[in-house]
Amino acid sequence: MLPRHHPEIPPTAGLPLRAGDLWPTRPALATTLAGQFGLPEPLLECSGTAALLVALRTLHRQAPQRRVVVVPAYTCPLVAIAVRSLGLELRLCDARIGHFEMDAQALAPICGTDTLAIVPAHLGGLVADLGGVLDVAKGCGAWVIEDAAQAMGARDRGQSIGLRGDIGFFSLAAGKGLSIYEGGLLFASDRELHAALAHTHAEMVPHSPSWELRRSLELLGLALLYRPAGLGLAYGHPLRRALRRGDPVAAVGDAFPPTIPLHRVGRWRQGVGTRAAARLPTFLRTLSAQATRRVAQLQRLPGVRVLQPAPDTEASWPFLLVQLPSAARCEAALAELWTAGLGVSRLFVHALPDYAYLADRVPRTPMPNARDFAARTLTVSNSPWLDDAAFARICAVLARAAG
Repeated sequence: MLPRHHPEIPPTAGLPLRAGDLWPTRPALATTLAGQFGLPEPLLECSGTAALLVALRTLHRQAPQRRVVVVPAYTCPLVAIAVRSLGLELRLCDARIGHFEMDAQALAPICGTDTLAIVPAHLGGLVADLGGVLDVAKGCGAWVIEDAAQAMGARDRGQSIGLRGDIGFFSLAAGKGLSIYEGGLLFASDRELHAALAHTHAEMVPHSPSWELRRSLELLGLALLYRPAGLGLAYGHPLRRALRRGDPVAAVGDAFPPTIPLHRVGRWRQGVGTRAAARLPTFLRTLSAQATRRVAQLQRLPGVRVLQPAPDTEASWPFLLVQLPSAARCEAALAELWTAGLGVSRLFVHALPDYAYLADRVPRTPMPNARDFAARTLTVSNSPWLDDAAFARICAVLARAAG
């Protein structure tokens, strides 16, 4: 095991907040981000998961006879929790070999006239291939919701992700690029569908002073601690405690409660995001330049594979998705790196059917490709705080582990 690196590197590259961001200002977060990314002005939700809830409820109102939502077998557990919390049927699609994307050949047979929506996920800032998903959805009359929670700023064929499907959403959670601690953006290109989303939001999402006070205090904590000197307390110590007790799900943060908070985002948090958003385009360019260099370094390591953007797409690069030849070699690398404070982690510990706490909500259908992807993949932070010397330490461990 490597000696602990001081200070602590975050597992994802979030935009750090500044003291000046905390001063009250006109809350124009949704408008600002719409202008930066070329979006229809999005609805501001309290989380990416809340955005998914609003989207699914809107679609189910338009097609109440359709109850099936198809999601990738390798994705955030919150997606499964959201689907089941609305009383809808969850159906899993296995990944294609060596990737997180849905296997297009596996997708078609599980979709039909009962399919409400297909929810492909853009993970790690990478754009998932939507060609097969859109074809299947068109064939069965389902909607496509792009889960771009981890990929705000990524582009597909020159435009923001989230616009090729019917609905898209981003997350503004801690570590997800721009953050207001918890938040989400929800949008649709079709005006009528966008108006329907706004109507559902107005009916479904209440004001909650208690939740907003809690999130405001958490945002202050994020502003204070999301930097190398503070992340040991906020992230590193809880991570190492969870791993010592043999709980990788808690270490990654994959354990979620069964209920999803819904509340309006207050003016102060919107204002914090508005000020920080002015720095976001420059920050994303910095991440892209760093990722280009480091992906090339990792790709030169025998046995190591890095997932890269498909043609005609641009990634937003919060972290790098790195694959080892086997689960055992991935575990060997993590044994040295996960607790070293270098920003190396897992994205999701398991494929969805393998989370014990989701047994009552997720079908136990075998998903071999998703399980293999989860077992062989780790993440390397793309934070600017991870300097070249620390990155070289990571490369040395990966080279040994890959054999």
